[in-house]
Amino acid sequence: MLHIITDSSADIPTTLIEHYNIHVVPLTLHINEQEYEEGVDITPQTFYQLMFASQELPKTSQPGPLRFAGVFKQFIGTGSTLCFTVSSKLSGSYQSACLGKELSGNAQVTVFDTLAGSIGHGLQVLKAAEMAMNDISLDKITAILTSYRQEMKFLILLDTLENIVKGGRLSRFQGSLAKLLNIKVILHNVDGNAEILEKLRGHQHALQRLIELIGERCADFSDRTIGITHVDNIKDASYLAGEIQKRYRPKNILINEMGSVIATYAGKAGLIVAF
Repeated sequence: MLHIITDSSADIPTTLIEHYNIHVVPLTLHINEQEYEEGVDITPQTFYQLMFASQELPKTSQPGPLRFAGVFKQFIGTGSTLCFTVSSKLSGSYQSACLGKELSGNAQVTVFDTLAGSIGHGLQVLKAAEMAMNDISLDKITAILTSYRQEMKFLILLDTLENIVKGGRLSRFQGSLAKLLNIKVILHNVDGNAEILEKLRGHQHALQRLIELIGERCADFSDRTIGITHVDNIKDASYLAGEIQKRYRPKNILINEMGSVIATYAGKAGLIVAF
C-alpha cells in the first residue's frame, strides 16, 4: 500500500482529498496576533476577510519536523509513504519533511519537492494518488512525476499589488502608482520560483493575456488537467475556465479557492492557473 501525504498548500478540493484518502499536514498562519493551522481551524473565506482588513501581511510557517515525523510514524510497517511539499524555493516545508523522515525512523518515506505551489502542487499529488489507486509501483510513480514536474507550467495573475507592498517588496509610493495606473502583474514558474513575466494595464486586458499565455505554453491539452485557484474571485475563475474549455478543450478543469498560505502572496482576487 502507498500512503499519500501533502502539506496543506496544495489547495486540493476537499472531495478529492477524501476520495483518494490523502493525508494533509497543515502549515501555520499568524495574523492579528493569532495563530491558525491552515485548513484545520480557519477556512479560506475567513482568512481572506482577515487578510483584506489587516495592515500587515500575514506570516506563514511550514510544519515542524516533529509534525511530519508524527505522521510518518503512523505508517511504519504498513507500506510505502510518498510525501509532497510546496516548492523548496518558496518554503522550508521540504527540508522539514526530510528531517521528519529521519526523526520518524520510517525508512519507507519518499519526500517529493513539487517545485510548485497551490494547485500546481496539488495536481502532482492528485496524479500520484490516482496512480496509487491503480496499484502502480512507487518507482514508476516517482519517474512519471519527475517528468510531469519538469513539464508543469503555472501562471499567476496579481490583480492588486497591495500584499507586495505590505510585505515590503514594493514601496507604498510604487504601490499607489500601480493602483492609479491600474497595473496588473503576471508571474510564471522558473525552477520552482515565481518570477514576473509581464506587467499590463487593466483587469480585462490582463485576463485575456493570461488566456493567451496558456495557449502559448502547450500545443495539446487533450490529456491535461488544468487547475485554477482564486482568492475570493470565483467570477474570474469561472470565466477563465469557460474560455479555457472553449479554446483549448482540456481533459479536465479543477477550480478551488486558494489556500491561506499561497493567498498571502497572491493577494485579493489573485488567480493561479497550472497545467
